[in-house]
Amino acid sequence: MKDEGKKLTIDGHFYTSKAPLIIAELGTSHNGDIKKAKEMISAAKETGADCVKFQIVYADEILSPNTGVVPLPGGNIRLYDKFKALEKEPDFYAEIKEYSETKGLLFLCTPFGMKSAAVLKNLKPKMVKIASPELNYTSLLEEIYSWKVPVLLSSGVSRLSDIEDALDILRTGNNERGSSETQICLLHCVTSYPAPETDYNLKVLPNLSNIFDIPVGLSDHSADPEITASLAVSLGALVIEKHFCLSRKDPGLDDPIALPPEEFSLMVKAIRDKAQLSLEEKIIYYSSKYSVSFLEGILGDGVKKLAPSEKQNYKLTNRSIHAVRDIKAGEILTKNDYAVLRTEKILRPGLPPSWEKALEGRVARNDIPEGEGIRFEDI
Repeated sequence: MKDEGKKLTIDGHFYTSKAPLIIAELGTSHNGDIKKAKEMISAAKETGADCVKFQIVYADEILSPNTGVVPLPGGNIRLYDKFKALEKEPDFYAEIKEYSETKGLLFLCTPFGMKSAAVLKNLKPKMVKIASPELNYTSLLEEIYSWKVPVLLSSGVSRLSDIEDALDILRTGNNERGSSETQICLLHCVTSYPAPETDYNLKVLPNLSNIFDIPVGLSDHSADPEITASLAVSLGALVIEKHFCLSRKDPGLDDPIALPPEEFSLMVKAIRDKAQLSLEEKIIYYSSKYSVSFLEGILGDGVKKLAPSEKQNYKLTNRSIHAVRDIKAGEILTKNDYAVLRTEKILRPGLPPSWEKALEGRVARNDIPEGEGIRFEDI
């Protein structure tokens, strides 16, 4: 069921489903502390990870201040304020990139908009990661296309048509189909935290690979440290990405669903030690630890669809066009009046990001409160 011919080449290293790239997603769990960031990098290296991944955060290019709150150990806090507190100067990322590379690890980072993309580009990355909510962010994809570096594209909370549109941009710089000028690896993902293992439908991996003629991998948000990732490589995953933390009690946004070092090591060992086993052999091995129905649930039917745990996030987690000030009916829109943002908690979604360049000069038909999505009927 898996295509041994597909491989991913990063900085002269070849990754296949029998020797996949294993990424420790540190994200923003360092909470802006360079000492903790380095401690996490060193710990990830000890687990056997090949790569450490970070996120360059600027709140204004991710969401509106009015998007809602998240529950944290200290109480509810505006999600915007949490992202704002994570903003760092470019030198911070330059330092963690240098430290990662001195440890023999690949440095990977996710930009969320044009400002963070400019910071990342100046770091001369060897590859770049596009997160699932930005899969439909047209302008960002066009910018990343121009870099001509390998791209890992997460596909959580998406449909086949969404993936196709994103790949058309990353392959040709526009929305027309064509052959790829850069290496792209599509990461299957379920946008839920944590995601139930039985939502993963891992049989979709070879189907996605065949449909789009592309290497595939897994961005895994499930809680189990072993089973989902281990089965994924038997179905053709060349990349495994999983959130990493020093402790689940730490205050980072993703720490409660991340793997601490001892569990991340278990995942790495399971992947490496069982890399030569076929899917059928792994099913036999894991049937002593897991029920047959559970294993069948993880494998799924191979049809690409929104997973039950992420359906409610479609068009909310993804990007759309939102007002950045109160707009009155009759006003002429300028490019400073709106932004491509995640809708998230309590706001309504707006037009898709592909409309971004077409809104300037249009007249508002309705009052549009700050933060709300700008809909077709509003212009």
